[in-house]
Amino acid sequence: MSDIFENDIDKENVNLSSLEDGESGESLEQFEFEGPLYCLKLAYSCESVYAKNEKNIDVRVGEYAIIPTRYGKDMAKVLGISKKPMGVKPSDVVVIERKASKEDLAKAAEYEKKEKEAYGIFKEKVQLHKLDMKLITVHFLIDEQKALFFFSSENRVDFRELVKDLVSIFKMRIELRQIGVRDESRIVGGLGVCGRPFCCHGVSDKLRPVSIRMAKDQNLSLNSLKISGQCGRLLCCLSYEFDWYNEARKKLPNEGIHIHYDGTNFKIMEVNPLTSMVKMLGEDGRMLEVNAKRFCRDNNKWRID
Repeated sequence: MSDIFENDIDKENVNLSSLEDGESGESLEQFEFEGPLYCLKLAYSCESVYAKNEKNIDVRVGEYAIIPTRYGKDMAKVLGISKKPMGVKPSDVVVIERKASKEDLAKAAEYEKKEKEAYGIFKEKVQLHKLDMKLITVHFLIDEQKALFFFSSENRVDFRELVKDLVSIFKMRIELRQIGVRDESRIVGGLGVCGRPFCCHGVSDKLRPVSIRMAKDQNLSLNSLKISGQCGRLLCCLSYEFDWYNEARKKLPNEGIHIHYDGTNFKIMEVNPLTSMVKMLGEDGRMLEVNAKRFCRDNNKWRID
């Protein structure tokens, strides 16, 4: 979360850099891990976690396990074994502690009801303290006495008095987390302009930060309405598909270069990696569309066979 078509630039929102993520991060370092990594998902945040199974616990796809998370020990659903994890650092990898017991599953079902009640209580207290906060989700940790409240706000919020009220009601540790628009979309979910679930919600939350350059390299319009998602940031799929476009373009000539063909000088006007077709405009006025397979390099110069 942007194009060669300069006329398509969104005049109402020229500052497209505001749609980008905080880091450019276009090069994503890959790490190799000894042994397989299990991919698990935290249901409340739709966040994926990678874990080692050092204790050789018998956990299968669809079952639940107890793992350490950034907020404390919690239950996560096992999605399967990942042979080539993407965007995972060694510091992100945890160790599966144990398989979720029947008691854990029963506690999770009980907490789910409490979370719905806590949702209403939180909103009442927010109105009472006149705070500018939008509650996204509530979660009670399975293996620790702690409640997590995720909220969004355009401003910094002083919620110290709110926390005191919540502690007095729930009699446990309370942690409030202010999250960004991308995290909100990942948790809530929804359908993108393509008609499919959000990439951050249904594909992976480990995508690299999205930049304007990714849209440029994919020949997309600079219109902010066309390249941003419901969260108001650049579409996650720009990052998801960037590597393919990057590799495909290495095998194709760039727009603007000149090639002598059929007795005439032609200028490359458009390159389409998806269709592998290249449009050329000749000095004699001819517009040709040539299959990219016919192009080859000869001493760093492109020619057509």
